[in-house]
Amino acid sequence: MATATAAARRARPRHGRAVAGRAARRTGFYLLIAIFVIASLFPFYWMVITSLKTPAELNQGTTSLLPGGRLSLGSYRFDLTQTGATGINFGQALANSAIVALSTTAITVVLAVLAGYGLARTRIRGKTTMLGFILLAGFFPVLAIVGPLFLAYRRLGLLDSYPSLIITYLIYTLPIATWFLANFFSQIPHQLEEAAVVDGATRLGALRRVILPVAVPGIFTVAILSFIFAWNDFAFAVSFMDTPDRYTAPLAIVDLGHSQFQVFYNNIDAAVVLITLPVAALVIFAQRRIISGLTAGSFR
Repeated sequence: MATATAAARRARPRHGRAVAGRAARRTGFYLLIAIFVIASLFPFYWMVITSLKTPAELNQGTTSLLPGGRLSLGSYRFDLTQTGATGINFGQALANSAIVALSTTAITVVLAVLAGYGLARTRIRGKTTMLGFILLAGFFPVLAIVGPLFLAYRRLGLLDSYPSLIITYLIYTLPIATWFLANFFSQIPHQLEEAAVVDGATRLGALRRVILPVAVPGIFTVAILSFIFAWNDFAFAVSFMDTPDRYTAPLAIVDLGHSQFQVFYNNIDAAVVLITLPVAALVIFAQRRIISGLTAGSFR
């Protein structure tokens, strides 16, 4: 009895040290997460508080991490109602970006679903190599194709038009979307559409009624990634667009926030916040589908 009691007493310090060690590791982990989150959100926070400052506060050179004494939405009103130095209207630029990004996303989703399903369900020799080349095309350097595309669009008369941007964005979004959905569809059991075909459905009917509802997480992921790429692009827009009325939002910011003698950082940051909000809303709204789509479709 005395031996058991002594053993229990010796075990208590070891158990206490183990509990303290786990608590310390957990605290350190959460501290690192907090530092990462703060460092990630700080630039956006800085843009928000700068966009809420008045021109007078910015002229005084204030660099406070806190908002000014009087929060002002004047920068947002200016961005949405006024025109820049060269006649660019930011509200129109946002509409242009929406047209281009939504068109790119819709075309990408339709073509990638058909191509990805075909690659997943057909037996093709060298399919793995083919998918590798498709993925490689999506990582081709942007600047390497600006020159050839500019010459091609000039010959075809597509410069300074929405189709030039949409076609260019498809060069990047479609390969990655096809590769992603091909891997996603390959993990869906064949028996689902086979049962639908036995019941009289066509192959496309089985895809539309049976497979697509199951593949919603992957399709959401592809759609949002394609939208973000097209919405945030600057390099192609500045290369192919020339008329201010057709500028996209990232390109319009260059002209919006400065005059001949001054740079209006509050107007620039307000425009950046306006561009960021749709993407943030999409990600927050569909984050569960995005996570499930990424975890289900990234491995084969």
